[in-house]
Amino acid sequence: MLLQNQLKKLRREKGWTQAQLARQVGVTRQSIIAIEKGKYKPTVELALKLARALNRPVEEIFWLQEPKGGE
Repeated sequence: MLLQNQLKKLRREKGWTQAQLARQVGVTRQSIIAIEKGKYKPTVELALKLARALNRPVEEIFWLQEPKGGE
Protein backbone atom coordinates (compact mmCIF):
# COMPACT_ATOMS: atom_id res chain seq x y z
CA MET A 1 0.00 0.00 0.00
CA LEU A 2 1.19 3.49 -0.81
CA LEU A 3 0.58 6.39 1.54
CA GLN A 4 -0.78 9.33 -0.44
CA ASN A 5 -1.39 12.85 0.81
CA GLN A 6 -2.66 16.26 -0.14
CA LEU A 7 -0.66 18.14 2.47
CA LYS A 8 0.75 20.66 -0.01
CA LYS A 9 -2.70 21.57 -1.35
CA LEU A 10 -4.21 21.99 2.10
CA ARG A 11 -1.21 23.96 3.37
CA ARG A 12 -1.47 26.33 0.42
CA GLU A 13 -5.21 26.76 1.00
CA LYS A 14 -4.29 28.13 4.44
CA GLY A 15 -1.75 30.45 2.82
CA TRP A 16 1.08 28.93 4.86
CA THR A 17 4.66 28.30 3.85
CA GLN A 18 6.30 24.98 4.58
CA ALA A 19 8.27 26.70 7.36
CA GLN A 20 5.09 28.07 8.96
CA LEU A 21 3.44 24.64 9.01
CA ALA A 22 6.62 23.06 10.31
CA ARG A 23 6.70 25.50 13.24
CA GLN A 24 3.03 24.79 13.99
CA VAL A 25 3.68 21.05 14.39
CA GLY A 26 7.22 21.13 15.76
CA VAL A 27 9.24 19.69 12.88
CA THR A 28 11.70 21.03 10.33
CA ARG A 29 10.78 22.49 6.96
CA GLN A 30 12.68 19.59 5.40
CA SER A 31 10.28 17.16 7.10
CA ILE A 32 7.28 18.94 5.56
CA ILE A 33 8.97 18.89 2.14
CA ALA A 34 9.64 15.14 2.45
CA ILE A 35 6.05 14.40 3.53
CA GLU A 36 4.59 16.49 0.69
CA LYS A 37 6.78 14.63 -1.83
CA GLY A 38 5.85 11.23 -0.37
CA LYS A 39 9.45 10.50 0.63
CA TYR A 40 8.68 10.34 4.36
CA LYS A 41 5.76 8.71 6.14
CA PRO A 42 4.82 10.71 9.21
CA THR A 43 4.26 9.06 12.56
CA VAL A 44 0.70 8.82 13.81
CA GLU A 45 1.49 11.61 16.28
CA LEU A 46 2.76 13.91 13.52
CA ALA A 47 -0.18 13.06 11.25
CA LEU A 48 -2.56 14.02 14.08
CA LYS A 49 -0.66 17.28 14.71
CA LEU A 50 -0.87 18.13 11.00
CA ALA A 51 -4.60 17.38 10.98
CA ARG A 52 -5.13 19.60 14.02
CA ALA A 53 -3.06 22.44 12.53
CA LEU A 54 -4.95 22.26 9.23
CA ASN A 55 -8.30 21.70 10.98
CA ARG A 56 -9.01 18.65 8.82
CA PRO A 57 -9.57 14.96 9.55
CA VAL A 58 -6.45 12.83 9.12
CA GLU A 59 -8.22 10.81 6.41
CA GLU A 60 -8.63 13.96 4.34
CA ILE A 61 -4.88 14.59 4.41
CA PHE A 62 -3.54 11.02 4.17
CA TRP A 63 -4.92 7.84 2.59
CA LEU A 64 -3.70 4.44 1.43
CA GLN A 65 -3.68 3.53 -2.23
CA GLU A 66 -3.08 0.17 -3.87
CA PRO A 67 0.10 0.20 -5.96
CA LYS A 68 -0.38 -0.03 -9.71
CA GLY A 69 0.08 -3.51 -11.07
CA GLY A 70 -0.91 -5.15 -7.77
CA GLU A 71 2.62 -5.04 -6.35
